Order: sequence, then structure tokens, then C-alpha cells
Amino acid sequence: MKALRYYGARDVRYEAMDDPAPQSTRDAVVKVEACSICGSDLHIYHGHGFSEDLGFCVGHEAVGEVVEVGSGVNQLKVGDKVMIPAAVGCGSCRACLAGVVNLCEYGMGSCYGLSAKLQGSQAEAVRVPAADANAVKVPEGVSMEQALMMTDALATAWYGARNADIKPGSSVAVVGLGPIGLMAVDSAFVMGAHVVYAIDPIPERRALAEAAGAIALHPDEAMERIKQDTKGRKLDCAVEVVGADATVDFALRLVRPRGTVSVIGVQQSRRFAFPLERAFAAGLTFRTGTCSVPEELPALFPLVQSGRLKPEKYVSHRLPLSQGAEAYRLFEAREAGALGWMVKPFTQDKLLAVIRKVLG
Repeated sequence: MKALRYYGARDVRYEAMDDPAPQSTRDAVVKVEACSICGSDLHIYHGHGFSEDLGFCVGHEAVGEVVEVGSGVNQLKVGDKVMIPAAVGCGSCRACLAGVVNLCEYGMGSCYGLSAKLQGSQAEAVRVPAADANAVKVPEGVSMEQALMMTDALATAWYGARNADIKPGSSVAVVGLGPIGLMAVDSAFVMGAHVVYAIDPIPERRALAEAAGAIALHPDEAMERIKQDTKGRKLDCAVEVVGADATVDFALRLVRPRGTVSVIGVQQSRRFAFPLERAFAAGLTFRTGTCSVPEELPALFPLVQSGRLKPEKYVSHRLPLSQGAEAYRLFEAREAGALGWMVKPFTQDKLLAVIRKVLG
């Protein structure tokens, strides 16, 4: 099969690699219909890898069709349309059965596309371990594109907003307006936020947040505007979606005494000087951590089915897998309004058929 493979900093290649095969009777193989590039994939792309491996397939967000199941798979059958959440667990312990795979009691929690141990999903096919637990059937009323956005991005946005203690009438800041930040804005409104301040230096992203109903601000003006609007009281909650020391500290400064800060941006430094004295004096609640996608899906499915959340609107580009390396370059450079990337693993014949159809 063909896949996007990592060979070092800014070196992702579209190459052939071995077809995935079950390694256990509980495994399944899924033909990938669409996959996407997540902001956290850029950490690997920049050379900040999670292993010393080279040549492994990257990516951790995908949807597709089951094409092979082991004899121990009971909930799936060949032909099922499934979404593949970013992380996996053993599928049998109490934590995994509750959907909290990152707390797997047997230490088998992992994520696709970090090393050769669990190959990624930016490929024509992917092996899903413990498939009954780690692949989720796409429910009626959810498109494959919507399901793709729910494999990590929307679930993480919802998790971040939930951790911020957003309630009806809350005032909220979202710091960082990539796809997850923009979906955190939407999530905050669904949770009942009275006002959402969406903060980012990129005008195009602020415009999207404004279209969603937020007050969109450049970071340089945000603090003074929020102090002015709240008569110095500041905000109830903040969701930080960048992961830089400066933006985490900024989020902490945006909230009122006894406010809540939720950090879901992947941390970019090994050590952060947390302002404990200031946070203690203000009685702040601070939460961070990795989202476990299956835990969030029961709340998200009806919201997507009913149209209250529309994650597909943040897919800005759609390309064949063969252009995946270029997609990474554009995503990193934020060129051409790059926001959310959906990559379809067309074979050459399928791609030619699409081109012929477009050209008539």
C-alpha cells in the first residue's frame, strides 16, 4: 500500500510500505476512506518525534471501511463504516471499557503514528488493535467527513471546553484559533456561554470565530478589551489551545478569581514556571491533559446529528494522499488559508477517474 512516512524533520514521503495485517485475533484492518493532518502532527514534522524510529507511517485521525476482522472481533464485520479515534487501549480493562483509553490499566494506551510500534493512519489502510473497543461505527446521521473530525479534533475541543467548567451564562476566552480552537468556540456556545472572546494573531481565523458569534481579538488588544468589557472583573473561564508557555500564562491572566483555565494545547516546552502563588491567591482551577476520544463521543454524536455542532465546516483543504507531503508544507506555513486538512488515499486509477469527471 501507499502511505505518508516520516524520515526526519520536514521529511514526510509518499511511499509504499507493507500492507497492514492483524497481529491478534482481536485486530481488524480498515481501508482508509479519509484521514487528516492534526496540529499535533506538526510536532513530529518539525523533528520533535516521540521515538527514534524512521520510516514509520504518521497520522492519527481516519475513517474508513472494515475489510478484515480477526476471529476474536465480535462487534464489527467486513463492510462496516468506522471512525478510528486517535488513541487506543487494551479494550478490556475498566478504564478502556469506560472510554478512558489513556488510563489503560494494563499500560497499553498508545496513539497511532508516533513510531513503528503502532503505524499511523495517513495511509491506504490501517491495523486497528482490539478493534471492538478501538474502532467506532459511524452512526446514522453522521457523515464520514464529520466522523473524521470527531476522531480527535472535535472531541479534544469539547473536552477542553468541558474542563473549563463552562455553564449557561459563562464568559469564556479561547486562546488559539486553529481547527480545535474554533471548535472550542462552538462548543462553548453549545454549553451555554453568554460571551466568547476568541484570540489569535491570524485575521482569517479571527474572522471564522467572529462568524461563529465570538468577539474576535488580536492578542495585543485582548487583555485591555476584556478588562474594559468586564469592568476589571475578567472572565469565568479560558481554554488554551496553543501549548506555549506565553499563551498558558496569558490564559491564566484572563480569568477572574475562582475562575477556571483549561489547557489542551500540546506542551512545547519541558518545563513551565507555573505561577502558583498568583493562582493560589486567586483560587484558580487549572486543568490539563490529553483527551480520550471515546469518552467524549456519547455527548458529541447527538450534537452533530442535530446540526448543533458542524465540525466539517473547518475542513479547508481536500487533497489526495499522493500530495500529503505538500499538504504538510502548506499546513506548517499556513498558506492558502490552511486550517483543516482532509487527505483521501486515492489510488492512481481513482484519482484519474476524478480528474476526468471534473474535466468532463
